[in-house]
Amino acid sequence: MSSETLVPEISLPHRSNAARNLDNGFVWLTRIFGIGVAVILISMVIKVAIDALPAISKYGIGFLFSSDWDVTRDAYGVLPQIYGTVVSSFIALLISVPIGIGVSVFLSEEFDFLPVKVQEILVFLVELLAAIPSVVYGLWGIFVLIPIIKPVGDFLYGNFKWFPLFSTPLSGTGMLPAAIVLAIMILPTIAAISREALIAVPKDLRQASMGLGATRWETIIKVILPAGFSGIVGAVMLALGRAMGETMAVTMLIGNSSKINFSILAPSNSIAAKLANEFAEAADLQISALMYAALVLFGLTLFVNVLAELLIMRVQKIK
Repeated sequence: MSSETLVPEISLPHRSNAARNLDNGFVWLTRIFGIGVAVILISMVIKVAIDALPAISKYGIGFLFSSDWDVTRDAYGVLPQIYGTVVSSFIALLISVPIGIGVSVFLSEEFDFLPVKVQEILVFLVELLAAIPSVVYGLWGIFVLIPIIKPVGDFLYGNFKWFPLFSTPLSGTGMLPAAIVLAIMILPTIAAISREALIAVPKDLRQASMGLGATRWETIIKVILPAGFSGIVGAVMLALGRAMGETMAVTMLIGNSSKINFSILAPSNSIAAKLANEFAEAADLQISALMYAALVLFGLTLFVNVLAELLIMRVQKIK
């Protein structure tokens, strides 16, 4: 008996020309949307760069290393704002990344003491944090968070003021309150996206690990988290992007002091807060300097995303 008689013929369903045209239209529509996003981003960068040209031509690269910001003398520098942006975002990540990954594990694994319906409610509540306006976070930080951490700041300053990070008293607004609020604001992004990455890990990996004798926590730490590493890094980078560009809450809490102080209890500033405070009343060269600062913020965001891509590629090569 020949092989042709053993394998039955499979007839594909007939598709009309309208269905094919609809599929082709959908493909082109997604291409247009993708290209549109790139065009919008590039146009934003070009617009900011054009408006920043007067400041770029006058101050050059020295703009990044100067602490001056004097409107009367047309002397501008953005080093304190770069420092405040990077340090506040870094502190926020130190707080939110362990908590966010822990929450994502707690809400993605099937624990015996947590019913599925309770997990769904907790997932909704965590994602709801992302919908709270930043000005509400700022008001909460002023009236609730600062009074709570004020005794902690006094203790750190009273007992460890010899250490540079606690060398000034916490008078109210400052780097630490802003960083804590930033950590709360980016926590839903890290938790939600990391949870989706962990859920996407095939269940066969869990079963194989436990079948080889690993405990649940060994499976989570040594199998599940490494398998979802790229998704977790993506979540952290998205959260870092929001932390670096957050405006209103940071403006209300960071203190808006254009001086570099290594103490996290002292007032500081950020690029986004500087733009929010001065752009409405700026004119001429000051506007160009603010646009130059915005271009620097673009560059910082691009830099951290490139680092994240390189890290993911390195981990995938190791695997």
